[in-house]
Amino acid sequence: MYIKVNGVELFYEKEGSGPPLVLVHGNGEDHFIFDQCAKVLSGSFTVYRPDSRGHGKSSRVPKLHYQDMADDMALFIKELELSQPFFYGFSDGGIIGLLVASQHPDLLSRLMVSGANLNPKGLKAPIYWFFRTLFLFKKDPAMEMMLTEPHIGKGDLERISIPVWVTAGQRDMIRESHTREIAEQIADSRLMLLSGQSHGSYVVHSTRLAQIIKEAMEEN
Repeated sequence: MYIKVNGVELFYEKEGSGPPLVLVHGNGEDHFIFDQCAKVLSGSFTVYRPDSRGHGKSSRVPKLHYQDMADDMALFIKELELSQPFFYGFSDGGIIGLLVASQHPDLLSRLMVSGANLNPKGLKAPIYWFFRTLFLFKKDPAMEMMLTEPHIGKGDLERISIPVWVTAGQRDMIRESHTREIAEQIADSRLMLLSGQSHGSYVVHSTRLAQIIKEAMEEN
C-alpha cells in the first residue's frame, strides 16, 4: 500500500489485528527485514511496516535527512489515524523514533530503539571511517546522512515523556557509552544490552525481536 505524506509516497505493509505497532528499518534497508518478526507480532498487534523515503518502494529523493524522515513518520501515523502506536525503530529507524517522540509528545504510547545514535560520533571509529571511505566511491545519500547526522541533544531527549526501551547488542557498531547516554537522558527509560549480539543480529530477519517487543508491551 502507498500513502502520500510530506511530499513523498511511502510504501507500507499492514498485517494483523490489535493495538497499532509501527516497525521502521535502518539505513539502506526496507520493511522486509521485519518479515519474520511481523509474522509473530501480527497475532497480537496491527503491524505497520513502512519503507522510509529513499528506501525500498518509497519515493526516491536526491538528499536524505533524519528530520524529513521523522516528519514523514509523524504524518504517516496521523494520516492513518493510528491511536498512540508503539513505535519500534532499528538503527536509523531508532533515530527517527527519538525525533518523533521528542517533537510529538502525545503521538506515541511507547518507543523502543535498537542501535540508535545521537550524532555520528556514536559510531565506533572503525565503522565511521569504513563508511566514510566507502562514500568516496558510492556517493550514496543514505550513507552521507549517516556520516553527517543526526544532531540530537540532551534537551531533545529530556522532552521524551513516554516509556522508552533502549536496546543494543554488546557487539554493536554503536559505542556502548553512547547507548547508555541515550538511556540516561530519557526520564522513563530501560536499557537492554544483549549479550553476544551485534548491531542487527537480533533484529534483521529474526524472531527474537518479536519476543523483546511483546515483553516490553506486557511490562506496561
